[in-house]
Amino acid sequence: MARLRETDRVFDELLLVAARAGDRRAADRLAARWHPRLLRTACRLLRDDELARDAVQDSWAAICKGWRGLKEPARFPAWAFTILHRRCADQIRAAQVRRTHLVLNGTAPDPSVAPRGEDRVALDHAFGALSADHRTAAILVFGEGLSLAEIASVTGVPIGTAKSRLFHARKQLRTLLEGDPT
Repeated sequence: MARLRETDRVFDELLLVAARAGDRRAADRLAARWHPRLLRTACRLLRDDELARDAVQDSWAAICKGWRGLKEPARFPAWAFTILHRRCADQIRAAQVRRTHLVLNGTAPDPSVAPRGEDRVALDHAFGALSADHRTAAILVFGEGLSLAEIASVTGVPIGTAKSRLFHARKQLRTLLEGDPT
């Protein structure tokens, strides 16, 4: 996905300003525009549709509750993805606790996922092979078109760290998808 077009960003800012002023239709329109993006990102981060829906629902509730405090409406995309990132991290931690409990009790779940075509399987495998930090950076840039500065803001790291994570994610994805040995 290409970077957000400037007109889309401005439209989202206007919707946010109107929603903060109490315009319910603007809030509904903003939710309609952002729910699919947040859900797509959560699905990629969590790799579980149900957990992703829960994370997005929790995120949207936090977004609606906190948007009056957002000083710069132009920062809405990075701010919204930051909230989603935190909710996904919470879901991952909770899932790890559940898996650890299941493994300790001898009832580990079957991690297999039904394939959706060779390309999709290859992409899922490649993204799954990335560390959580590299996967997040790759999803936010390739899937959501965020800039390095926005990725740094979302993940709470310096821009140099975000750049490094994206570099290594690209390199590993290239190796896995193209068989490039470098």
